[in-house]
Amino acid sequence: MNSKIRIGTRDSELALWQAKTVQQQLESHGYTCELVPVKSTGDLVLDKPLYEMGITGIFTKTLDVAMLNGSVDIAVHSMKDVPTRLPKGIVQTAVLDRASAEDILVTKQPVDYTKACTVATGSLRRKAQWLHRYPHHSVVDLRGNVNTRLQKLAASKWQGAIFAKAGLKRIDVLPSQFEALDWMIPAPAQGAMVVVALEKDAEIIAATSKLNHEVSQLCTHVERQFLQVLEGGCTAPIGANASIVDEVLQFKGALFSLDGTKKLEIEDSIALTEVAQFGKKCAEILLNRGGKELMAQIKRQI
Repeated sequence: MNSKIRIGTRDSELALWQAKTVQQQLESHGYTCELVPVKSTGDLVLDKPLYEMGITGIFTKTLDVAMLNGSVDIAVHSMKDVPTRLPKGIVQTAVLDRASAEDILVTKQPVDYTKACTVATGSLRRKAQWLHRYPHHSVVDLRGNVNTRLQKLAASKWQGAIFAKAGLKRIDVLPSQFEALDWMIPAPAQGAMVVVALEKDAEIIAATSKLNHEVSQLCTHVERQFLQVLEGGCTAPIGANASIVDEVLQFKGALFSLDGTKKLEIEDSIALTEVAQFGKKCAEILLNRGGKELMAQIKRQI
């Protein structure tokens, strides 16, 4: 390949870290790259919760357009932000080795969970799970990039705010005061980075496919398939997590009501040779256990 690979990315610190990681890995394979930062609607509009903005792929749409109009060759995303159905002409080419999928509560001092508390998050999934576990707590909306959210927490009277551990670690802003939320089911593909390219660009696909981490790709495939079948285009409190142990994929997924009072959960495992439709199977089981009615209720409320 004679020309540079132009890497499209959001211009937040975390997104740039991710794009630079892809750049370094591609350059280690002998390719020349340049970063092309692009600001997304999700970064610009900070006064509305994401689920009220009514945009599918709010953090990826601008880069999709840039790729389709030829301004960039590839885009790098936090995979949990990417719609399960990619735009026509764009394909997934690599899932990088996944970091921790864990959610954490960043606090300013130890929290007494038996008392009334206020925690912050912009995620319906985190809000629903928190209220399911702590119905006597209050959850307030929190938007902005990682640094902005940490600043808002520091200036607030909240007891804590929920973050993805991977994002804080990647840009070296993980505070010393935090608690692991090992009971909270992460977002599908949380902690994973994905590379997408134009379907027609065989050279770019061949280059970026060298970065694919097979275990991460398999696990996120199952999680996102579960999300796709459940969600039906609607933002909803859905968690999913897959891991591989001794050639067996272990899966846990859940759907919550917006207020956290209802929870539908599934746990199952399958041999790696049979994972192709496993996420779909798990989602269909949940839909038949009351998930259809719960999803209809969620769509009416959002």
